[in-house]
Amino acid sequence: MNKKILIADDHHVVRIGTAMILEKNFDGLFIDFAETYSEIKQKIIAEKFDLLILDIELPGSVFKAMIKELKSLSKDLLILVFSSHKETIALQYFEEGANGFLNKLNTPETLVAAIESIFSTGIYYSPFLMSKLMERNNKKSPEDLLSERELQVFMLLAKGNGNLEIANILEIQESTVGTYKRRIYNKLNISNLVDLLEIYNGLH
Repeated sequence: MNKKILIADDHHVVRIGTAMILEKNFDGLFIDFAETYSEIKQKIIAEKFDLLILDIELPGSVFKAMIKELKSLSKDLLILVFSSHKETIALQYFEEGANGFLNKLNTPETLVAAIESIFSTGIYYSPFLMSKLMERNNKKSPEDLLSERELQVFMLLAKGNGNLEIANILEIQESTVGTYKRRIYNKLNISNLVDLLEIYNGLH
């Protein structure tokens, strides 16, 4: 594999145990360790690492703010947050730019799968996080997903207007209304007017 990995954790047993799992499952790894946040910064400035396995509670931690700071110091650094915290906090770390989040109670096989996923796709979502992201996307309102013009068409459709009426109201071609309608259905992940009305009624 020929990758350089920095394991950052203030617990000796976690550092050594993680390194042993990685060395057993991947060839050609260079592994180094850090015990504090300031030590991570020193090491990634001095040397290029492919992956940082990061405990968010190590001495000097500034929690999610670490992600952006570390990525600004090492542009291509991949970061797997490896924490005793529950995965319910993971989304805020992804929003800051983390590439993966794994609870320390997971099996060695899951740790290996997470690292393989990060190296091959740039990201790792656990099944739990995937379901949370799906939930979150499904809860997004049309205002979050649609452009201003698409939202106008959405509202007119919901109020019972046909393509021709919408074209006249908005002073656009009827074929253009059809294009907007397809985009709206696609973005809202729906296939008919009944589904559209259900979303509209949920807003009111």
